[in-house]
This record gives sequence, structure tokens and C-alpha cells, in this order.
Amino acid sequence: MDIQSSSSVAISNTSVVSSSSAVDSSNSAADLSSTSNSSKTVSPEGVLSISTTVMEDTLDLFYYGDVNLNFKADSFLTVFERGDIVTVMFDGYDTVDVPVVTSTGNVSTGEFLLSVGDGSGYVTLEVSNGYASEAVGIERDAKFPINVVVQMKKKGGYLDYIELRNHLSMSAYLDAYPDLSIPEFANFRVVKTTGMGEGVLYRSSSPIDAGLGRNLYADSLAKVAGVATFMDLAEGEDAAITYRGWTNSYYSTQNVVFLGVPPTFVNKVFKNGLVKGFRYMIEHDGPYLVHCTYGMDRTGFTIAVLEALMGATADEIKSDYAKTFTNYYSIVDGVQVALTSKQVDLIKEVIANNLRNSYHTVGVDISDFENVDLAAATEKYLLALGMESGEIEALKVRLK
Repeated sequence: MDIQSSSSVAISNTSVVSSSSAVDSSNSAADLSSTSNSSKTVSPEGVLSISTTVMEDTLDLFYYGDVNLNFKADSFLTVFERGDIVTVMFDGYDTVDVPVVTSTGNVSTGEFLLSVGDGSGYVTLEVSNGYASEAVGIERDAKFPINVVVQMKKKGGYLDYIELRNHLSMSAYLDAYPDLSIPEFANFRVVKTTGMGEGVLYRSSSPIDAGLGRNLYADSLAKVAGVATFMDLAEGEDAAITYRGWTNSYYSTQNVVFLGVPPTFVNKVFKNGLVKGFRYMIEHDGPYLVHCTYGMDRTGFTIAVLEALMGATADEIKSDYAKTFTNYYSIVDGVQVALTSKQVDLIKEVIANNLRNSYHTVGVDISDFENVDLAAATEKYLLALGMESGEIEALKVRLK
């Protein structure tokens, strides 16, 4: 998969006009009749694209965060197909590479998508569990019309991942995982990537939420490890203390920062929570444990940032992220069946893409994820989020 943000691209206010050779369809005029000020073209290099505008539907833009394009999905699907990866360029704002899919169910938590639904509505740029308008910089002072070009990036480039998501099922019962250890079932492990201190940072599924059937294992393993400080990305304190068994848990006796942030890595609400959590770690002794509900999405992103800060390689970060998925998936006829190496490779790219996208929103380029200096880039990222240089150094000292 190649789903990442690119630098901002200015788009001419002049509509792109298709030549007769550019639109190879006898129905092309009918295809575009339901769109306003929109057109379809093929570049000299043979790259398909459409030109349109952002619909001035401020409720979606500024409340729900979805960016509706003035282009009907049925017409759009005569140019692009579900599973394509496209580049979406907003004139005066940002540019993102996203998959064309039916809905958020086709993408990972926190990822961008270009939703076409069942084909009857309009095309919409969204972020799974987040706010696309904020992520690309469209705010309440936006001036309309906002011109948009959507261009083919990789034909069918997302099809394998859509297929993978159809096979990601898990169980709340230990018996479904005959080959896993108790720590693996609880998704509990120490972080051992390059630069990280020994026995300093742990990650797991929720030690308090009984919904996954793993909380008692995670809580007891944290006690054995001597975890002193927890970062709870999933709940606020008022919700956490209502869980059955809270009073008797090891968790309730230790330092906990309750962040309760949604898994929307490109948005301010998550970034602000990240900074609050890291400052809490600086102020409290370790060992530390980061968790959300599954210990997968919010935890996966947070741990990846800390790993990168401490000098982990791209492969280490991606492998640690994928371990959660091999712990949980996939259940077939009540028993876990191991994911294939190809499926694991697809999962590894999710964390790389989520990091690329979030870093990009604050002007930090890690598009060449395998070769960029991730530690230096992460320091720039945290500075852009509002941390001070001294705080970042103190965090690194804690994690050493």
C-alpha cells in the first residue's frame, strides 16, 4: 500500500477540459451530467483525473469533518474503481494519497479514505474516526469555491488490503488461541526496540475493560512486571472506575493518566492527548504501560512514536505493530489460523502510513519511511505538537 500525504499542490482555478480523445466512453457526457463544474481528463502521461470543487456544506465540514466533493459517486466510478489509490489535491490547502473505498469499514482506524458508498451519493474525503477537513487545513474561514483535482496514483493498489480486512476476526476466549501464551493472548509485551531501556516500557490490551476477556491477564502481568505508571488512551477516569473489578485491580493502585482520546492520529484532539500522556510519563516513575482497548490502534501509534524517538528502525516499528495482529487474528471456525506473510506485510504498512500522515500535518516529512532519520523527525514532530526541547530530552531519559 502507498497511502501517504504529499506536499501542498496549487491547482489552477481554470477547469480542466477533456479532449475527445481523453474520454474513451460514449456515455462520458451523461456520466458527468450530474456534477457541477466538474470534468474528466487524461494527462499527456496517460494519468486519469477529474476536476471538481468542495461542496459548501458547512455542517459536514465543520461538525462531522467530512469533505464532500461536488461529484456524484456513480459518475466518479466511471473514472476510478473501488480499490484504486488516488491523489486528492485541494487548491490552497493540502494533498493526500487515499484509497477509493465503499466506507470506513474498508480501511484501518485513523486512515484517510475517499468514500463512494453504494454509488448513489457524492464522493467524500473522510478519516476513519476523525476529521478530514481539519487534517487538510480547511477551517471555518475557508473561502469557496475550493477547487479539487483527483488523480490516479495506483490502479487497484488497495485491493489486497480490502480483501485482508474481510478475514480479520478475533475471539474473547483463550481456547480459540491454542498456540498463544497468556501474555500473547493479553497482547502484553515489553518494548524491546533499539534505544529503549530494558523493562521500561510495556504495552497491552486494556487491564480494566472486561469486554475482550483479557483484562485480568493484562492486570496481573502488569503487576508481575512492576508497572508503576499507566497511560489509558481509551477512557476518562469517570468511565474507568465503573468497570467491574476496578476496586480490586492492581491497576487502581498505581499512577494512571486517563486520556480518553479517539483514534484520530491526524487531528488535534489525539495529538493533544499524546502530549499530555508524555508529560505525565516525564513526571512519574516507570516502568510504564500504554494501553487502549485492544492495545492495537491508539496504543500502536503511541508506542511507534516512542520507539521512533528512541532510535528504533522502521522494520522494528512495523514488526512490533504487526505483532498485535498476529496475536488477535484470524479466527476461523472458532480457532486461530495464522496470518500469511503477505497479510502481515500489508498490516506493517498501516503504521508507516499513519505515522506519515500525522507527521505530515505538522510539516514533518517521513514519506521515505525506510530511510529517513525517524528519531530526528519525531523530535520535530513533538516540538510541533507543543512539547519543549527539555521535555523531549526528559522523556528520552525516562525511557532509557
